[in-house]
Amino acid sequence: PSLSLSLRLRESICRQEKEEKEEKEKEEKMALKETLKRLDGHSSVDKEFRVHTAHGAILSMITVVAIGYLVYTEFRFNFATEILEKVHVNATTPTGLELEFDVTLTSVPCAILSIDANDPTGQRQSLHLDKVHHVWKHRLDANGNFIGKKSKLELGSSLLDESALLEKIQNETNIADDDEEENITLEDIKLREEVCGSCYGAGEEGECCNSCDDVKRVYIRKGWTLNSIDSIEQCLNQVAAKDEDGEGCNVHGKVALSTGGGNLHLAPNRGLESYGNGESMSIVDVFLRTFESFNVSHTLKGVRFGPEFPGHLNQLDGEVRTLEDSYGMYQYYIQIVPTTYKYLDGRTITTNQYSVTEHMRHVSPGSGRGLPGVFFFYEVSALHVVIEEYRRGWVAFFTSVAAIVGGVVTVMGILDQALYARAGKSAGLMR
Repeated sequence: PSLSLSLRLRESICRQEKEEKEEKEKEEKMALKETLKRLDGHSSVDKEFRVHTAHGAILSMITVVAIGYLVYTEFRFNFATEILEKVHVNATTPTGLELEFDVTLTSVPCAILSIDANDPTGQRQSLHLDKVHHVWKHRLDANGNFIGKKSKLELGSSLLDESALLEKIQNETNIADDDEEENITLEDIKLREEVCGSCYGAGEEGECCNSCDDVKRVYIRKGWTLNSIDSIEQCLNQVAAKDEDGEGCNVHGKVALSTGGGNLHLAPNRGLESYGNGESMSIVDVFLRTFESFNVSHTLKGVRFGPEFPGHLNQLDGEVRTLEDSYGMYQYYIQIVPTTYKYLDGRTITTNQYSVTEHMRHVSPGSGRGLPGVFFFYEVSALHVVIEEYRRGWVAFFTSVAAIVGGVVTVMGILDQALYARAGKSAGLMR
């Protein structure tokens, strides 16, 4: 019996200690809760003390609509793609400059048109033609429709001044020659296309010359002189300028230019295919004919220096320039600004923007101011533009939402209190 009594007493003591511990924990929780209540800045009001009014209901509906509209506009604002532009001095040297162009000269036959590039000192610079970089010309009729197939344009043979024109006429034509030559017409020639035409020893291994211009280009590259084109099979099918009377020419392509500046120009070429084919002409006649046949009225379908990016604007795209006479040298002065465009996903485009001014220079025959042509003078700016896409994101959005909700609720609460006080005052006066 004494053992049983001792066990019951021990259980009673343990149970009492447990109850006291639980009571103490409960009191601590109540004390903490009461402490937190004293910090409550949003005390609630029992429903029995609330006063419901018609104007309060209207303000509540306005509050919901205003919050919904403002949150929607903030969502669009914070998650729209924005553009940030930065300009700084370019600390690196540009590695290369690509020009892609499409120019149509409505009054110049393709046979007397050539393209060339010079550096700032006037020395000829290479256009680095390869599988990516090439220049094409395409004949146009009087209505602007393409004639036949496009062909590669002869490069590095343009005439820039009158002295070069006179020298070329005297050295490489038979003007005022009394010898009769057989007139070869297109109908007399059987046109044919070869899979790979011969370059007559001037081309690289495996290189094909399928046109007269191809043969001229490889000869110029080698530094060789092409004394007569009559022995070149590809040149037998070439249309002379006299057979292209009234036609125009579209020139388009992509070339690589020097980043040191310079110019690219379309001007009369050195071949003078339109002369010396049995025609009895004086040097003065040829001189004047060069001016008269080279009206530089033109349309620029596109001129750009590098890949396009969102929002990119090329100032010369779609521009049309019309001259009343042929004695004009049209000059574009282009300032190129290297540009880097960064997308949100981390992709980067390295390209160029440009600004342009233009000038039409009148060059009368014998003035010594040069020959007609279209010139693109360019210079690379020392500045560099970085265009970066960005979004404000969730943090800015939630911050704005908190401000919207708090501001609208507070303003509507103040307005509700004012209306309620005014209504109460009116009711008191009525009594």
